[in-house]
Amino acid sequence: MALLNSLFAGVSGLRNSQTMMDVIGNNIANVNTIGFKGSRVTFSDTFNQFVKAGTNPSETSGGTNTFQIGLGMKVNSIDRNWAQGTFESTGITTDLALQGSGMFVLKSNGTNYYSRAGGFTFDAQGRLVSPQNGAVVQGKVANSDGVVPPGNNLEDIKIDTNLKLPAVATSEIKWGGNLKSDSELTRTEKVVQRGNLQQPTTWPPASPTTMDTTIYNESGDAYKLRTTYTAVAGTPDSYTLSYDVLDSTGAALVPPVTGSIATPLQFTADPVTGNYALSNGATVFDGIANRIQSPTNKIDLLLDGTALTQNNATQTLSSSADGNRKPNIVTGSVTVFDSLGTSHQVTLKYTKISNNTWSFSASVPGQSTFNGQSVNTSGTIMFNADGTLDPSNISPTNPKLIFNPAGGANPVSVDLNFGSGFGGITQTSSSSVISALSQDGSASATLSNMNIDQYGNIVGIFSNGNSRTLAQVMAATFTNLNGLISTGDNLYSAYANSGTPRIGGLGEETGTTVQSGALEQSNVDLSEEFTKMIVSQRGFQANARVVTTADTLLQEITNLIR
Repeated sequence: MALLNSLFAGVSGLRNSQTMMDVIGNNIANVNTIGFKGSRVTFSDTFNQFVKAGTNPSETSGGTNTFQIGLGMKVNSIDRNWAQGTFESTGITTDLALQGSGMFVLKSNGTNYYSRAGGFTFDAQGRLVSPQNGAVVQGKVANSDGVVPPGNNLEDIKIDTNLKLPAVATSEIKWGGNLKSDSELTRTEKVVQRGNLQQPTTWPPASPTTMDTTIYNESGDAYKLRTTYTAVAGTPDSYTLSYDVLDSTGAALVPPVTGSIATPLQFTADPVTGNYALSNGATVFDGIANRIQSPTNKIDLLLDGTALTQNNATQTLSSSADGNRKPNIVTGSVTVFDSLGTSHQVTLKYTKISNNTWSFSASVPGQSTFNGQSVNTSGTIMFNADGTLDPSNISPTNPKLIFNPAGGANPVSVDLNFGSGFGGITQTSSSSVISALSQDGSASATLSNMNIDQYGNIVGIFSNGNSRTLAQVMAATFTNLNGLISTGDNLYSAYANSGTPRIGGLGEETGTTVQSGALEQSNVDLSEEFTKMIVSQRGFQANARVVTTADTLLQEITNLIR
């Protein structure tokens, strides 16, 4: 029996070295399999035969040890190495690589499977699947508002690639920026006319003298101040002054402007220069007593003509408003949307009317409205001494821009939110700039792209630039990963000793995150596998030598009968 024991021990070594080689071969074969986890073999000795039993020590003799002869070896375990594999970037959004111990959940023919291989794609029905076997990735699908439901109930991840977002009508515009505190007033304050009225050779002259000057009201709208000097018949060197304000169409304002200019104006020869100057200009035409107003159109200015002369030199009349300065108008614009998704341009205009006080005007052009008329809403805004804004100092309170859009959409009502404190529009010494911080409307849009974040949220990018969560990939974790059994196609099934899968979201809940556009590579280490191959080969050779040597000894025994 002794020789047979060594023979059988050698055979067990051969058999199990072959098992080790099988595992190594499988590892090497899958060195490029995505998500593959290599395996290892551990061995243990098998039963041992008693040759002599040990004895206890006594008062007169010492104890003896047990003599045993082993009967070979056996496979102790075949374990998977679940260490993290390296990532390979692919640039494909639906390629997913897990960082952590979690596993993808896939369903095939009603059965849940688990995998580390994240090379997924969308099928013809918009389901996220494994292309090699059609197993559907499991997770949670968001509702129409982009909200993922709570809990861990799994369903097929299915994305409608023809998904469209309905138009959302704008209901609020948030404005921000600054209005320069030391800005000039926007409206024209003073018009100065100077130069020479050429003295006619006959009196009265054949035609009156007219001058047009561009002026601006509080809102920054342009008008023309038309002044006309008409000679008074029978009174040489005397003129009546008439004036009017014309709108952008050239029509005189209704009601007409009012003023306090006394006419006629009398030019008298200066005894030193010989020039004819206004003899009543010091008191009547000095820019103080001659005020032109139109409260309806927010026009209020002074007319100063004290520098006018009359002589026989060439006529050189000129007129300027506030030294030809440009009106102080600060504008900002933003695109808003109606219920059909049609875009409309809203322009906000600020003009200064006094210290710490500005008027505002929000408007849409006529082509945006049902009746073709431009729509305007206006008011005033007052700042505190530190440049902050108190919403209670806005008139009207809670200003809105309301208009009926062209094209049949619902009426649009937009809140104009100017903020408060330093959180919106301010007035400081910095330059003036106004812009829309945000508006909550959008046009209708189609799904144009998708991104997947580290928490497995599949986010749709739409043609209008908006984004919305469409679904979330879920993960499973196990108490004992080595209890899973492989079913092929990079899939695993829960089994007796794996424990129940715990389904959770990627992130803190499962201790696992995902990287989109990458795949986890096999964690097989070729250098280690080749080293084990040498060990397996030498073990096989040594066990084969045991078998051949035992056979030689048996042969010698059989030769004893010769």
